[in-house]
Amino acid sequence: MTEADLRAEIVARCKELDARGLNRGASGNVSARIGDAMLLTPSAIPYAALEPAMIARMPLDGEYGAWEGPLKPTTEWRFHLDLMRARPEIGAVVHTHAEFSTILSIARKPIPAIHYMIAAFGGMEIPCCDYACYGTAELSAAILSALGDMNGCLMANHGMLTVGADLTRATWLAFELEALAHHYWHVLQIGGGQLLSEAEIATVAKGFASYGVQSRN
Repeated sequence: MTEADLRAEIVARCKELDARGLNRGASGNVSARIGDAMLLTPSAIPYAALEPAMIARMPLDGEYGAWEGPLKPTTEWRFHLDLMRARPEIGAVVHTHAEFSTILSIARKPIPAIHYMIAAFGGMEIPCCDYACYGTAELSAAILSALGDMNGCLMANHGMLTVGADLTRATWLAFELEALAHHYWHVLQIGGGQLLSEAEIATVAKGFASYGVQSRN
């Protein structure tokens, strides 16, 4: 994929997230790896107005936080950069303020193994990271600590985040995480539910090695 193609895909994914209610206006942000750099959404631009030329470019090595582009990158650039530096397999990061994920993040409730789709995230629960102000190094550290080697987490009193080998995978996981949050919130309204066991999730995880939305790589 050329850089022009990737810029266009970032814009398309942002508009998809907006259209399906996971983000609103200029909330959330998206990034994608391209060679030794990453492309990421600019600060404070509503997705309806977003164009490929507005996407910022940031080197993964060299001066920390340096960027190129007509508009400054999202204020959340730190966790995008830190995640891609820490985990070379990550090709894209999607952050949203999706409704039910945000509700659970406010309650500081991780999502346990209520449904087999949790296996797509690489563990027995979707963790919730500690709270820190948006855009700070403290928030980035909290996310990296909570996420570990998993593919998604809640962000306390903030929203949620997913990672994947490419934008297709990371965006798919964002929709799946919000679906799990939706299920869990409703289960809590009726007093809770039956959780799946580690063995049951492990069986699903084996099947997921060749199922679902796959990376192009």
